[in-house]
Amino acid sequence: MNEPLALSTAFILGLLGGTHCLGMCGGIAATVSMSSPQGWRGTLMLGGYNIGRVASYTAAGALIGSLSWLMRDQQLVLILRTFAGLMLIAMGLYVAQWWQGLTYIEKAGGNLWKHIQPLASRLLPVKNLPQAIALGILWGWLPCGLVYSTLIWSSAAADWTLSAQLMLMFGLGTLPTMLLTGLLAQRVRQMFQQRLTRGIFGSIIIVFGVYTLPWQGLLAL
Repeated sequence: MNEPLALSTAFILGLLGGTHCLGMCGGIAATVSMSSPQGWRGTLMLGGYNIGRVASYTAAGALIGSLSWLMRDQQLVLILRTFAGLMLIAMGLYVAQWWQGLTYIEKAGGNLWKHIQPLASRLLPVKNLPQAIALGILWGWLPCGLVYSTLIWSSAAADWTLSAQLMLMFGLGTLPTMLLTGLLAQRVRQMFQQRLTRGIFGSIIIVFGVYTLPWQGLLAL
């Protein structure tokens, strides 16, 4: 895996996936912002929430990357990269609202969220920075097709440190949208809900998915 290109791709994927983040996490970000004190303290709470969320993504990347010993099997690497590419294509179709099949994957992760949601609910309303960070850490495990597809793609790095870095860059890429969502929730939501905007962002994610597919290995089969 080309590390600089992969890290850049992870960041751009998070940035372009902002339309999906609005639906999955935008509401809680806006809630954190509105329930917190006005001014710099409110901004600090929102920042803490997002730090916790990105930390969860990074931890998940390190966890799945720790299974790198499985990558010794080249056939498995081919299957995993193919699946990762297809997941990114599906994510692009989902962001553009051309196909909603990815919702089934998010529903599959619902069982995990059933155990986490009660803990997250107890942290609302957010009153201090540690509470905001803890909420972000829990919310980072919300079933999300965008996160799942990026996780699968990052696992192809076959190195837990690089997988963690990829998920960190992905999380950082989501920050502009999430921070703006909290501060200017309604205006940002309207902008990203435009059909043309979603279509452009979805198309770019699809291109990333096509690029990820191991064409040389597939053509050799």
